[in-house]
Order: sequence, then structure tokens, then C-alpha cells
Amino acid sequence: MRKKKELDVIDLAILKYLQENPKLRVRELAKVLKIPKSTIYHRLRQLEMSRIIKKYGVILDSDKLGYEYFIVMHVRAKYGPKYHEEVGRFLAKNPYVQSVYYVLGDVDFIVIAKFPSKPKYMEFLEELINSPMIERSSTMVVAKVVKEETYLHIELPEQPTTT
Repeated sequence: MRKKKELDVIDLAILKYLQENPKLRVRELAKVLKIPKSTIYHRLRQLEMSRIIKKYGVILDSDKLGYEYFIVMHVRAKYGPKYHEEVGRFLAKNPYVQSVYYVLGDVDFIVIAKFPSKPKYMEFLEELINSPMIERSSTMVVAKVVKEETYLHIELPEQPTTT
């Protein structure tokens, strides 16, 4: 089991503010948190080195970019030694696939993908059908996104107030 890095209130505050606005610069974070820039810089480096911060980026609106075929797929794979690693890599290599989860239960994998068109999805499905690793799949087409978030909810401990 992986050892969980102990985060203090400063680390959590940095993560919370960066999730809300990843464009914040070190000096802006220092000003908001009332902490020296050197402390912010050092904490950011530690969070990056420990892979708590995996990467920085932007969130694109898939609808506005024409990715209109959004699917959630259940995949059942053929069992074998380390099948979950091999099948997981196979599913993840498609550039339209955003998430691949190895799960326990009636299916082996859940795949979430956004395709620019139904024909692009059908190409992906044909790959699965023709793969000897895949036993069967079941696709659900998303009709409407109700909530889609990429950030984690971080609660900061309440600071005691002085009166």
C-alpha cells in the first residue's frame, strides 16, 4: 500500500487555490495565503515531486469543440495472466479515451471517451470487436451531462478566530 503524504493546512490551501485558478503565480498565491513566496515555491516543488500535483492544464469545452459522441462503456475481458494491465493499456491507447478504470464486479473495465463523431466511435468499437482480449462490451451514449468536474473537493480546517 502506498504511503499517504501528510499534508498540512498550507499544502491544502495551495492545492485548493490552484484547482480554482491554475494560472495563479507564486507571488499571487503568497499574497492570498499571506505566506512568503519562498515557502509557496518550496511547497509547490514538494507537491510536484511527490506527484500530488500531476500536471497543470486547461479544461476544454468538448461540446463547443464538436466532440458530440460521449460514451461510457463497460468492457469484459478474457482472463489471463496480468490481463488487466494489457487490456487496460490497449483501451487507453485510443486518443479519444479519457479514462479507463479497472473495476471489480460483472465487468472488468469502465471506459469514458468523447469522440468527434459516431464513425470515429465505430472505428474504436471495431478495434474492440476484433481484439482477442475483449470478450464483450456494452456502450451507453451520454444524452446530457448533469455534472462533470475534474477537481477534488478540499476542505480547509477552520482557523480559530480571536476576539
